[in-house]
Parts: sequence; C-alpha cells; structure tokens
Amino acid sequence: MLSKRVLRQKTASISAQTLLSRRWLQHDGRNRLSNIWVPSQRAPDDTQSESGHDLLVRAGFLRQAHSGIFHLLPLGLRVQEKVERLIDKHMQSIGASKVSLSSISSEDLWQRSGRLDQGRTSELLHLEDRRGTKYLLSPTHEEEITTIIANAVHSYKELPLRLYQVSRKYRDELRPRQGLLRGREFVMKDLYTFDVDTQEAHATYDEVRRAYSAFMDELKMPYLTARADSGNMGGKLSHEFHFASEQGEDTIISCDKCKFSVNEELFIGPYDPRQAPLPWESQNAEADVEKEVAIEYYISKDRNTLCTIYFPAEQVEPNIHAVKAIFPYIDTGITGEQARAAYEETTGGQGQAISFQDPRLSLRNFRSSTNSELVASIRNAPLSRYHGQVILLTKAQQGDTCAKCQEGKLNLQQAVEIGHTFHLGQRYSEPLNAKVLNKMNLKVPIEMGCHGIGVSRLIGAVASLLADQKGLNWPLEISPFEVIIVPSSEVTPDDVNRMYDLLTKKRGGLRTLDVAIDDRDRGLGWKLRDADLVGYPFIVVMGNQWRKREAVELQCRRRGTKMNVAVSVSAEELIGRIRELCEQL
Repeated sequence: MLSKRVLRQKTASISAQTLLSRRWLQHDGRNRLSNIWVPSQRAPDDTQSESGHDLLVRAGFLRQAHSGIFHLLPLGLRVQEKVERLIDKHMQSIGASKVSLSSISSEDLWQRSGRLDQGRTSELLHLEDRRGTKYLLSPTHEEEITTIIANAVHSYKELPLRLYQVSRKYRDELRPRQGLLRGREFVMKDLYTFDVDTQEAHATYDEVRRAYSAFMDELKMPYLTARADSGNMGGKLSHEFHFASEQGEDTIISCDKCKFSVNEELFIGPYDPRQAPLPWESQNAEADVEKEVAIEYYISKDRNTLCTIYFPAEQVEPNIHAVKAIFPYIDTGITGEQARAAYEETTGGQGQAISFQDPRLSLRNFRSSTNSELVASIRNAPLSRYHGQVILLTKAQQGDTCAKCQEGKLNLQQAVEIGHTFHLGQRYSEPLNAKVLNKMNLKVPIEMGCHGIGVSRLIGAVASLLADQKGLNWPLEISPFEVIIVPSSEVTPDDVNRMYDLLTKKRGGLRTLDVAIDDRDRGLGWKLRDADLVGYPFIVVMGNQWRKREAVELQCRRRGTKMNVAVSVSAEELIGRIRELCEQL
C-alpha cells in the first residue's frame, strides 16, 4: 500500500500533467472559448440550402426541444442578452421602468376584458390547478398589468407611467415554422404606457415610435415602418416595424416617392380614374371592349347573408380587407363556392343576397357579352364604396400609382414583423376599472398603449437576412463577441493574452471591445472556418505574420475585408482599423 506522502506526490504529478495538457484552460477573467460550451457541427454536403435557422443550430446557438420550442445555448444567450441590453437602453431613454410579470395569467381576467370571447382561444395554452381554477400561459400581459395599475394608481398626478418587461410568451401555433420566426414559446419585450387623456397618450405613442426607430437604427439593419391593423389588441392607431425578407409572412406596400407605407392587411386601394373611366365619365364609347370578369362569394358570420363581388379577371386576387370594409359582417374563414353552399344550406336561398362591382368594370364593357345573366347581375351591383369613396376590390399590384402623392409607384415587399406599437385607448382600462381622478376631479379610464419587440424573432430574422455561404453574420451590437482572436499553435499564450489586453484596454470615453480567444485544441484552418460559421464581425488571426514581425491579419466578414496590421509598429493601429471598420458596418 502506498504511503500518504507518495500518494500526494503522485496526485500532484498527475495534476501538473493535466494542467500542462490543458494549458489554455484558464479562469483569468479573459473570454476563452475553451471555457464556453460551443457545440458547433460539421457542415453538411450541401450548404447552399441552409437557412438562418439551420446555421443557428449548426453554429451552436440553439437546439430544438419540441415543435416550436427551442433551448438557447451559451452563444445564443449572449446574443439575446445583448438585444435585451439594447432594449433597456432605449426604454430607459423614455423613462420606462422594468418589471417582470408572471407567465401565468387568469382566465377570469381575460373573460372580464372580453378577449376570451373573440374567437382566438385556440391559440391560448390553458392550465387548471388542483382546485379547478383556470389559468393560461400568457401570450401577452395587458390584463395583468392593467389590474396592477387599477389597484395602485388613483390620480392623474401619478401619470404618465411607462412599464416594460422582457419575458417568455406562449402561443399554441397550429403550424410552428421557420425556427425562431414562428414558435410556440418566444421571448418578447412589452412596454405598457398609461396616460390621463388621449392627447397625452398620442404624445407618448409618438415618443415610443421615435425610441423604436432609434433602436432599429442602432442595429444598422434596413427596416420598414408601416401602418397596421390592430387586430384583437384593440384601438385603431397602430404601426409595425419590419425587416424586408422573402421569408416574411407580411406584405408591406410602400411608395417610391413619398412616405406612404402600410401593411397589406390595412390597404384599401382608392379608385384612380386613370386606370379606367367610371361609366358616366367615359367620353369614348367606341373604345369599350369586352372584359373577363372574376366572381367571388363571401358569407356573413350568421350564414344569412351572401355577398358577391365582381372584379377584373386580370386582377387575380380579391382584397378581403376591402370586402370587409363594405361588408363588415364577413366570415373570413369561408369563401368561394363553400360560402355559397353554406348560404344555400342555411337559408335555402331565401336569405339576403348583396353584391358589389369593382369600378373598373364599366357597364359598357359587357354590352356584347353573350352571358346576359352576368351582364344583368353586374348592372344591378352598386360600385364598391367606403366612407363615400369609390374603392377597388383587388389587392395592390407592383407598380400601381400611389394614391397619396399621385406620382410615385407602389412597391410590394415580403417582410418579417419585428416590432409593433398600439394605442389601446380605454380597451382594457374600462372593463378592468383602471381609472384615475383627472384635473376636474372626475374619475376617468386611463388611456393605454402597448408596444412590443419580438426578441426571439429579431434574432431569427437577423440570422436569416445576413447569412452568407460561409455562415452567420451578426450586427456589431448583438454579436456574441465583436472580435475573436484566432492564434496558431505556435503562438505563445503570453502573446495571445497581450493581444487580448490590447484590444480590451479602455481608451478615453470609448467603450471597450467585446473580445474572445479561440484557445480550443484545434487547427488554425478549423478555427477560421468555425469563426466564419459563428459570424463574429472581426477575426484577428495570429499566424505566420505574427511570428515574422508581430503582425496580425484583420478580417471583417461584413465588409469582405482582409488586411495585415503590424502591431509591433503601432499597437493603436489595430484598434484604429477596427473602429474605422465599425463605422462602415
């Protein structure tokens, strides 16, 4: 049996050998990839088909747990935390205080606000405790925050008030898809604003929109701002912030000359006489020609009214939002022959039948048609009008004339929604009794606003938009690390530490760079490919040039730049080059 002294000597020898074999594994306050779990994966044979989500998985940012549910790994969490810090900065710039609300909400509150009866309960994830009390996993927190304010704020002197949180939300998506872009669990920022009257609430709304624009500007990503539909959130004033993307589920319509921009969900095209004269405006009857007509059917929610619309066949898609404007009782879930069949089944054809024609179908267009029944139907159908204005019944087309400036052409872009601002008015304060005494000593409902940013969705959208054939490509502000130092095996640890300290040294009022060292036991080529895959904005390569003259190769992914910088001549030159390139990103 070994003596205790011999055993201690052997243990010390083994420990020394272990440390020597893991010479890079240190906990000295420097960021080292050997201390961070980064489970990146080998590239598949066909990398051309990889989406941003595929790259996030392969680069070790996240893993899928279940359909529409994802775990963030260390690099992914660093990106999320940086997005949150950027949000904190801009929310605090408008005097907002941060809170953290429970993910569990009461069905009773949603019943009181009326949202439980709005036909969207299928998207809610419901819970029930052992006593039979019903809860749900919150997709949003208007009811909860309004209840807090109703119990805590009683005078206009305590307003305005702005509260925000960054938290996990839940939505029972029927078809989760595109990774973080459409999940069942997601991270979101909500800002809730409270004002004493509409005028103050609108001023707050404008201030929040400016803060959102500043947030988006700091990402240095091109974005779109558009008027939008408030949906079941309530209120009539709403704007969306989007990244243009072919993967987007929204279509943004904008003018190439003026500032007109709107979500297709809100677009109703006014009639432009230059497209075709109205029947009573035509001066040249001989120019009229027979046109093909398209027909679509819609039914009311009570199944007692059938609405028929007629529009030019070359305009292949009717605009259901325009139809809703002239026929508000529409059931959007059933159209076409199914709508007509449902009407016949419910009423036996004896219910109310209404019809409208698109203004581009002048009556004389059909005088030579052999279908006299169709001619008669169109002749009896009134022109489609909304608030007294003649409107089109079809979707906007690329190149249409802008109705606002009458000069520009409309441009249609697919886009991913990143942020949304709502003026809610008294939609929640009235039913939940959130009232304050105003200056006239009268109790009035609080004017509210809700303003969201999809944190998870933003990460997924950026990953998809900026990815290239090599891998991901992060904006500087939210990259997991801004600079990665990649040394060859011949470079000493002391030299690598010296480079790290040079890059992270505080210089006047400038913030320090966020730097990491790739000290893993891998070859230089592998490390460089992995750095491209992860998408660090700057790569500092310490290889042959370092051994020859203490120079590094500085690579900037977004700019496609590679340059040699002699650190031995001027240590500040490397920092200057990096900061110069930062301004160009």
